[in-house]
Amino acid sequence: MPVEEIKNIVDYGIIGLLVFLSFLTFWFAIERLLYYRTIDLNNYDHQKELELDLFKHLPTIASIGSTAPYIGLLGTVLAIILTFYVIGEQQDSINPAEIMKHLALALKATAAGLVVAIPATVIYNALLNKVDRLIARWEVLREKTERS
Repeated sequence: MPVEEIKNIVDYGIIGLLVFLSFLTFWFAIERLLYYRTIDLNNYDHQKELELDLFKHLPTIASIGSTAPYIGLLGTVLAIILTFYVIGEQQDSINPAEIMKHLALALKATAAGLVVAIPATVIYNALLNKVDRLIARWEVLREKTERS
């Protein structure tokens, strides 16, 4: 596989996928926050029904947070393979600038994976906390209703 193809896979494939996953994370987070602000807990008779609505999209956010570093690592591995390929082609006169450029590409993929994973994990935990609080509030409402 030519050097440019591997570089394009890392630049457009891996980094592009991570950008898309980041967009999904923020889209789902905003959707969930808007939903949580407008939810009427009195409309739910069963806790499982409430949980199904509250947990929608949270597994996706959690999956993005846990897999993004691996996607970045895949980009890193591909870029390091590219670097070794470049070194192999330059057996007579190794150009350190070219090698550093390719190693920087490898680090870019790793950093992109972490930039996606860290906010996704924080967002997931914050939304999970909000879900726990809404379920607790629903349970308090149920107890008050049953006493009356």
